[in-house]
Amino acid sequence: QVQLVESGGGLVQAGGSLRLSCAASGRILTISTMRWYLQAPGRQRDVVATITSAGVTDYADSVQGRFTISRDNAVNTVYLQMNSLKPEDTAVYYCNADIFPGRGPWGQYWGQGTQVTVSS
Repeated sequence: QVQLVESGGGLVQAGGSLRLSCAASGRILTISTMRWYLQAPGRQRDVVATITSAGVTDYADSVQGRFTISRDNAVNTVYLQMNSLKPEDTAVYYCNADIFPGRGPWGQYWGQGTQVTVSS
């Protein structure tokens, strides 16, 4: 059983920073691409940032230059450093990863989400 557990959300004033973490645990042989998504109330879930196993990153235009995705493969964890936060960044943030458990097929797994609220 594979689990992704996020942490680091909370309430912050506009212009502030937060760092989200997402740790993968369980039966894991290999983790390929890892991603962060956000979902604001009443809206669809959208990808925010992506990082490959080789460390290649990609960002949504709305967060480019403000957010940084990184990963520590030794502990199966992906991070999202969020700077210069804006009220429109308020959402539930989810991590997502492509994982090969070593038995059976590759699977795409989701964390439970962590709330980020940015006050104006």
